[in-house]
Amino acid sequence: MRDFIVSKVLMAKMAMAGVKDKTLSVLADCKGENYVDTAVKILIAVVLGALLLAGLYALFGDVVMPTLTERVTEMFDYHG
Repeated sequence: MRDFIVSKVLMAKMAMAGVKDKTLSVLADCKGENYVDTAVKILIAVVLGALLLAGLYALFGDVVMPTLTERVTEMFDYHG
């Protein structure tokens, strides 16, 4: 049982050393590429989303809703 615990502790130490090394390398990196890339992606997503919503609003307001209202009125205004 003791050997099992010792092996698990050693595995945890090695894993933490890997995390430590990766963290230090990320913190030492001074490029800043990730921040700029992420900001540009978010900006593009917001602009495309706004354009899509504006297009859908215009489509539904001018084309779909009047036609839908006319069809519903015709459906319930049947004088057969």
